[in-house]
Amino acid sequence: MSANDETSDAERDRELLRVLPAEQSASARAPWVAVIRRLGSRHRGRIARHLQSLDEQDRYLRFGYLANDAQIQAYVDTLDFERDGVFGIYNRKLELVAMAHLAHSVDKSFDACAEFGVSVLPSVRGHGYGSKLFGRAMRHARNEGVHLLFIHALSENKAMLNIARKAGAIVEHDGSEASAYLRLPPATFESQITEMLEEQLARTDYRLKVQAKQFWELLTGLQDVRRGVRDARHKSGA
Repeated sequence: MSANDETSDAERDRELLRVLPAEQSASARAPWVAVIRRLGSRHRGRIARHLQSLDEQDRYLRFGYLANDAQIQAYVDTLDFERDGVFGIYNRKLELVAMAHLAHSVDKSFDACAEFGVSVLPSVRGHGYGSKLFGRAMRHARNEGVHLLFIHALSENKAMLNIARKAGAIVEHDGSEASAYLRLPPATFESQITEMLEEQLARTDYRLKVQAKQFWELLTGLQDVRRGVRDARHKSGA
């Protein structure tokens, strides 16, 4: 193998690396446009991984108690994707970084009420994803005939209560717990069209992320193969 051939291979690898995404910390990377998708039963495993990746304090704030992995799995297993609205935000690596659960009442006499809960991974906080999920859930609730949206949270869960206040909810404290109530206007043609377009956009965005992930994995694999071939040539020529 000539020196020129080895130099040429190295240059091609450098060109390949130029198109691969640079590894940066989540805080240094510019935030992507958050596209919210409604989740279904096939996302159950990713929902469990998302919630189980929360630390003890975040689990305590999300569930109102220090839920362990088994308890989180039991919660995920009982999610009713037909009755409730479950929404999520995926990053470029198809990791579920934020999710919300809009739980409709199982009591038919209170079917115009729904409860909202949300979780956002620490690596993507500060970009308003919790508020965006709340807005998406409100639109869906309106279109489903919900008149009263409420949040039950610990009083120390300032982030969640602030989201509710900004949306116009009335917040009441009772010791260590708090409840927020928000009356929703009736659905309109505009709210229904908006939700339909949002979901279409989310499905397209997800497909593009899947294709992009497969593309980068292919390029990375080709790079590894080329490196192995070059190393083998180098050893055989030694």
